[in-house]
Amino acid sequence: MRKFLVVLDDSRECLNAMRFAAMRASHTGGGVEILSIIPPDEFNHWIGVGDIMREEARERIIAHFEVFAKWMRDKQGVDPELVIREGEPVPEIMAQVKEDSEIGVLVLGAATDKKGPGPLITQLTKNAGELPIPMTIVPGDLSKERLEAIT
Repeated sequence: MRKFLVVLDDSRECLNAMRFAAMRASHTGGGVEILSIIPPDEFNHWIGVGDIMREEARERIIAHFEVFAKWMRDKQGVDPELVIREGEPVPEIMAQVKEDSEIGVLVLGAATDKKGPGPLITQLTKNAGELPIPMTIVPGDLSKERLEAIT
């Protein structure tokens, strides 16, 4: 089964990427894999404190994932899977794509402010030639109705 890989983070544009991936998966009989990356710099503390912070980060990610997963199951009939990795975002995304041969499309949401589309898109477009799959960039300000129309 072809899967759409979406990166779960705290950005506003993440919502439209999730919607797009779920709608496309629903319409094409595919799946959704949600990747969340815990940056290593969050744990540069004493060992015990770092372990507690790592566990708290995982709990936040799972709670955030459950919100999206419920919507995907209830509204789109898609049961997403969650993958949590630790490291720098771009290398971890590249590694996940290369390790899971069922991933067919990387879906990212683009920021709408004047600073640009966001750091992930900026960095990944520089490495786009190394990606073995297409990348879909979803504008963060598309309405839900417009997303439904194009998926």
